[in-house]
Amino acid sequence: MPDKLQEGAKVQAGKLLLVEDDPALSELLEYRFSNEGYDVRTTADGDEALLLAAEDVPDLVILDWMIEGTSGIEVCRRLRRDKSTAHVPIIMLTAREAEDDRIRGLETGADDYLTKPFSPRELLARVAAVMRRIRPVLAGESIEVGDLTLDPVAHKVSRRGQTLKLGPTEYRLLKFFMESPGRVFSRNQLLDGVWGTESDIELRTVDVHIRRLRKALEIDGAKDPVRTVRSAGYSLEAA
Repeated sequence: MPDKLQEGAKVQAGKLLLVEDDPALSELLEYRFSNEGYDVRTTADGDEALLLAAEDVPDLVILDWMIEGTSGIEVCRRLRRDKSTAHVPIIMLTAREAEDDRIRGLETGADDYLTKPFSPRELLARVAAVMRRIRPVLAGESIEVGDLTLDPVAHKVSRRGQTLKLGPTEYRLLKFFMESPGRVFSRNQLLDGVWGTESDIELRTVDVHIRRLRKALEIDGAKDPVRTVRSAGYSLEAA
């Protein structure tokens, strides 16, 4: 019988979209994740993956790079461009080991990257870690990153117990960051995720709102949690 995750790593059921064209691996992963309480939908085709994600937005996508139809890297790109799925974590599976390929996958929007062959147990653990992070967001509970707390129901943000005043756009921007702490987002990714793909907002507008967000997060004795990554974009770090 397959080993289960240790009790402390187990999570409540979440909706997974598994996109893998190796039938044996797909069947194995579907069994392992279903055994852990996940609701798993599978497909070997990139075009069908996009349709499935649009019909019922998953909590997380496990995406193989080399699949039938639309490639995995393009599926990842389109999921990130669609406002309804821009926030969904994506773990890419691939036989590609070159550093440039890994970087390309991450820059396209993948949250994590696993090279084949891999241990199903390791993938289970990585998915569990992501689900523990996003679970408060899905349940409408407060999100905490470092000394920042965001209440998505009351639309309130506090830092070290002090309530902060944020404009609507700065609030959405901060929430987007807090759902993926430590992840670097390019300006285009921030435009897609916060303003939407149909927006005519210019790239420089992102910088303006980043400055406003930084100003709103300022309190005495606390460092700026928004990090500028040269030639890449911005990320939110736990202070």
